[in-house]
Amino acid sequence: MLINATKQSLLNLPRSVKRALVMFGDAFICGFSVWLAFGLRLDQWGHFQGMQWMVFIAAIGISFPLFISFGLYRAIFRYVGTAAFLSITRVFIIYTVFNFCIFTLLGVEDVPRSIGIIQPILMFIGIGANRYFVRSWLGGINNVQKTFHIPQPTAIIYGAGSAGRQLAAGLASNKEVLIKGFIDDDPRLWKSTVNGITVFPNTDLLDLVRRLDITDVLLAIPSASQDRRREIIASLNGCGVRVRTLPGLIDMASGRVRASDLHDLDMNDLLGRAVVPPEVNLLEKNIRNQDVLVTGAGGSIGSELCRQIIKFYPRSLILLDSSEHSLYLINEELKRALMGLELADITGSLDDQTSQPQAELPIKLVPCLASVRDDDLLLKIFRAHQPATVFHAAAYKHVPLVEQNPAEGIRNNVFGTFNCAQASLECGVSNFILVSTDKAVRPTNVMGASKRIAEMVLQAIAENASNGGYSTNFSMVRFGNVLGSSGSVAPLFSTQIAAGGPITLTHSEVTRYFMTIPEAAQLVIQASAMATGGDVFVLDMGEPVRIYDLAVRMVYLSGLLVRDEAHPHGDIEIRVTGLRPGEKLYEELLIGDNPQSTAHQKIMKAHEEFLSWDELQLELKNLNLALEACDDNLIRIMLKKLVPGYQPNNDLVN
Repeated sequence: MLINATKQSLLNLPRSVKRALVMFGDAFICGFSVWLAFGLRLDQWGHFQGMQWMVFIAAIGISFPLFISFGLYRAIFRYVGTAAFLSITRVFIIYTVFNFCIFTLLGVEDVPRSIGIIQPILMFIGIGANRYFVRSWLGGINNVQKTFHIPQPTAIIYGAGSAGRQLAAGLASNKEVLIKGFIDDDPRLWKSTVNGITVFPNTDLLDLVRRLDITDVLLAIPSASQDRRREIIASLNGCGVRVRTLPGLIDMASGRVRASDLHDLDMNDLLGRAVVPPEVNLLEKNIRNQDVLVTGAGGSIGSELCRQIIKFYPRSLILLDSSEHSLYLINEELKRALMGLELADITGSLDDQTSQPQAELPIKLVPCLASVRDDDLLLKIFRAHQPATVFHAAAYKHVPLVEQNPAEGIRNNVFGTFNCAQASLECGVSNFILVSTDKAVRPTNVMGASKRIAEMVLQAIAENASNGGYSTNFSMVRFGNVLGSSGSVAPLFSTQIAAGGPITLTHSEVTRYFMTIPEAAQLVIQASAMATGGDVFVLDMGEPVRIYDLAVRMVYLSGLLVRDEAHPHGDIEIRVTGLRPGEKLYEELLIGDNPQSTAHQKIMKAHEEFLSWDELQLELKNLNLALEACDDNLIRIMLKKLVPGYQPNNDLVN
């Protein structure tokens, strides 16, 4: 404890004091190396005589300017690495040349010529050893308090290639994680060593985890296929190890890797599904050099749409959202991305930001604080900016909240869509795309029913517009849940696991279709490029995932075990709480059974029945009257009438 306190007190000294101590130490090493060189050469220990003082003066006078110019006093000793020792080597070469020329070639009275070689060698052995000792002694001080009561994690790196070696070197520099070995699929590397670390066969993985008491498996296989990653991850289920992936290549190359930099597995690893690469020609068709508007731009899907859209250089991107905070965040993030800056977390309050002149962006960003329910303001925005393509992602989507606030959910999801569609028609928008949901298929909740009516609004308007000669191309894209979005189960489960549990499930047999946010956004953009008018596109979500299985997988990949009747000493309990109002056990993507394929293997086209525009207009007026009257029974009657297959499983709560 006394040693650790001494270390901490040294680290707490002002930077100028620490630099002065280092310079004093170097001066002592310079003088000592001169005294030692004379003693070794003359075989006698004594005081300097005659011109021998010139060697000491030269050692200080030549070395210190070199030390300063090569930045030896700018480095932090406990983080000194290869670059610092290379600088010392360069100084050593230059210093030796000077000393050799003065004391060996030219010669100085009372100074043996060999001193010009012996003294530089002794001095730089001392300088290098001094820095190495300080780095070793102080290097782990940041972790002293953290690891005093917590055992050091022990890890094995899967992948002994370039990425694995860099990861091992980066983690070794701070000693937060003890690397006990590599695992690799290449038989040629088995039983060999990489930087002193043994490479084990991939067939020994489970045995190694138990035998070496491994707590973490670090995946360093960037070139491996998604299928191979899934195989490795599946083989580790229930082993009690945490599976994480390597950090960014820039951090690894600079040797600044810490245990906290390692990432948990991404959503595709959790889903266990392969992602089809997007088709660039479809992504850019309705975007490049056009004015694009996104409603709900600050939401989970809307913000990802914006991130994908700017990659294909629209002329302008209009961001429309009713939440000031969400709109501010996505606008600032996109500005930083367009300026080529590193994306940063915007955590400061809005009124704390000082206005500074901004460099001109390659894409014009227009943040519009507005609600899709305000038809007059919407029309002004559309007329002012004349968007060619509109992605309508603004919606209330949380099933229990909309179930408890049905009137607001319907106003936003149904009439907000109607307002956007009408503004698009009046302003000559070329393409209008609605982001819909699988909950619109035979819905049991108000949210799903409202999204199905929104689809029907666009289908009817599309049919009527084509007969009336309007040029707006309306389409909608229907897909399931997106992992990582607000309200999604994955972030909720992660929080619950971090808190020690329990994980709460509404039902052990609930299944859902899942997709990652980037993939969903890319498929929405690609589907819009294939629309011909009134299309209902359905994304291929793969096989449905049982939520219970997803929860178990997340527990295992966190290095923990599920606590249940079979494993009473496990770490995390999974607790079933009962279905929420309006929730279904299973979701569907199609109402009918006649999907058609499209040019994209992950996108299908559905043919769904809908009311004509004249019929729908009348029903929408009646629905609006029910909303204004706050008549729950009448709202339910209207939803049942408008949406065939709507079967509510609870009473409305308004």
